[in-house]
Amino acid sequence: MQRPTNELSPDDLRKLDLAHVLHPHSTVGRATPPLIMARGRGATVWDVDGNEYIDATCGLWQCAVGHGREELADVAARQIRELEFYASFWDISNEPAIRLAARLADLSPPGLDTVFYTSGGSEGVETAIKLVRRAWHARGQTERKVILSRKQAYHGLGSASLAATGIESLREGFDPLAPGFVHLSVPHERAIGPNATDVLIDELERTIEDVGAERIAAFIGEPVIGVGGAIPPPDGYWPRLQEVLRGHGILLILDEVITAYGRTGHWFAAERYGIEPDVINTAKALTSGYQPMGAVLIGPRILDMMDGTPFRHGFTYNGHPVGAAVALANLDIIEREGLVERASEVGASMMEGLAELEKLPSVAEVRGVGMMFGIEVGEGDVLALGQAARERGVIVRAAPPNIMLSPPLVIESGQAERIVATVSEVLAEGA
Repeated sequence: MQRPTNELSPDDLRKLDLAHVLHPHSTVGRATPPLIMARGRGATVWDVDGNEYIDATCGLWQCAVGHGREELADVAARQIRELEFYASFWDISNEPAIRLAARLADLSPPGLDTVFYTSGGSEGVETAIKLVRRAWHARGQTERKVILSRKQAYHGLGSASLAATGIESLREGFDPLAPGFVHLSVPHERAIGPNATDVLIDELERTIEDVGAERIAAFIGEPVIGVGGAIPPPDGYWPRLQEVLRGHGILLILDEVITAYGRTGHWFAAERYGIEPDVINTAKALTSGYQPMGAVLIGPRILDMMDGTPFRHGFTYNGHPVGAAVALANLDIIEREGLVERASEVGASMMEGLAELEKLPSVAEVRGVGMMFGIEVGEGDVLALGQAARERGVIVRAAPPNIMLSPPLVIESGQAERIVATVSEVLAEGA
């Protein structure tokens, strides 16, 4: 059958992509033929050749409610017909953005009642860092500019967000990075030892003494290290860290771009670990990726510090009405379908199966919280292992030395079992 003249074959699309698209994290001049996705439903996606895959990555951690939700498409279409966009700078607003802010204030930990909108996580980190520095400036403590972060942390690839990121390969060749960032050790219990929390808190206290508390604006951290390997914190880490920060008047930014809205089995990982941050940065599952949108949740301490102070900062698509309308409907789905609880239940079942992999000599450690998992591979080509899983119909995230899994929260039990079985087979065979 001859294709219409305006229809492109899969091979045509691959050739055009190779000729014209520079993909994030690709090697310039060494492009490989792309895997071109065509459609998705639930935890399943299909490529343009008709091959079916279980999406064990949730795209980039974001698709909590799964692919192809007609309800979200209809909400977006209705909002586009009513008001597709209008700026929300100064005193201008729109109903979906107002309603979403009120909903987030209800869902979030106590006190985080004010929302600053972004288009995504990196913008949120840029916003949070500017907020804490501006807050200290407003209080006359203009020397408080240093941000404490951690090695192996991922906070984005903007200016300040890249400087906060602690993954060296992502920073390579982009000097000079924004100044004023100090990186502490990874909160990885296996790497540090059974007294990990003591070691980490001692390092924090020594760093504050060396830098000077009067120069430190804030500490930024992921509740669970995400892109850096799905590394849960050691017991007691967050309460003790928080106590030290408060003792020195240092603000706390919690980067929940990955963990917010159900991923860890709680609406926010702050609840899981008893964290009381001054700022929470969110994105991804806020809309499940159906629209690009993020929300920075701001607590009373910063608002009090900045009372009467202009915050001259913003992005074109702040408070986008379509994004806000989709976010409201997406949060309704998460709540109505019990996906926060499901993350705990299905996640525990997956973790039980994945934990068996530690018996393999090639596996150094299996880690997991809720519906996010990291398999640290001690031997073998992680990228080849990821490709082998894809060829068997399961898409995983291969980021040496880790294979990471973060399926949609709607994943069916049989699909979750297949992910575990496929990853187990690939690792046992060594690709």
